[in-house]
Amino acid sequence: MEVSSYMGLATLIFVITMFVVPQHSQHFRSRGSVDKNKALVEHLQYYGIIKSGKVAEVMDVIDRGEFAPSGYPAYDDSPMPIGYNATISAPHMHATCLQLLEEHLQPGMRALDVGSGTGYLTACFAIMVGAQGLVVGVEHIPQLVALSIENINKSSAAAFLKEGSLSIKLADGQLGWPESAPYDAIHVGAAAREIPQSLIDQLKPGGRMVIPVGDFFQDLKVVDKNLDGSVSIRSEMSVRYVPLTSREAQLS
Repeated sequence: MEVSSYMGLATLIFVITMFVVPQHSQHFRSRGSVDKNKALVEHLQYYGIIKSGKVAEVMDVIDRGEFAPSGYPAYDDSPMPIGYNATISAPHMHATCLQLLEEHLQPGMRALDVGSGTGYLTACFAIMVGAQGLVVGVEHIPQLVALSIENINKSSAAAFLKEGSLSIKLADGQLGWPESAPYDAIHVGAAAREIPQSLIDQLKPGGRMVIPVGDFFQDLKVVDKNLDGSVSIRSEMSVRYVPLTSREAQLS
């Protein structure tokens, strides 16, 4: 749940290439929302944020307008408040994280989304790993758990939620969700002061985690667990996210 980034591409707006949705995942989307979402994705492609056809397809299928708060311009490239001192990240940050995790979100793989918020990126993960994969979203605000489930049920990922390959858990994201570990991909949507060891432990050898780290000055870190269990960490870019903290601290 990102507040803003320092990418220098402050007003990236608009959408995607055509994607044939599996029959079981089809749902109604108005022509207006489809056009706006497509324009958003195409804009992100034009500016080089979306480089992969697969990421473009997924962001086309999962309509941001079904996850953005009402009363806000859903297809603007900016973060938006969703209540409870949380936000939905800007589309360029969603695209960046999907790009970084793409090779670890192949069909049949497992993904963990910490701080799943409105459920947008969790739904994207479910489309990427498919029915044979597993996606767990973890959120510690009960109202946001309910909101994300409601949003996903309106989206092209609804069938995965119904079938059980996608789930949203009410839990402390700093602890991950060990019951379904290890994960090929872990995304953290809030900034940790340091990378939680519990999340590193739940990362599969060969897997990757993307996590913002820092207080006021933050970097998006890419954490790769090597096949021998050792860990490599690099900084991708400077960002600004809300903090990864306890429920009580977030609400206060």
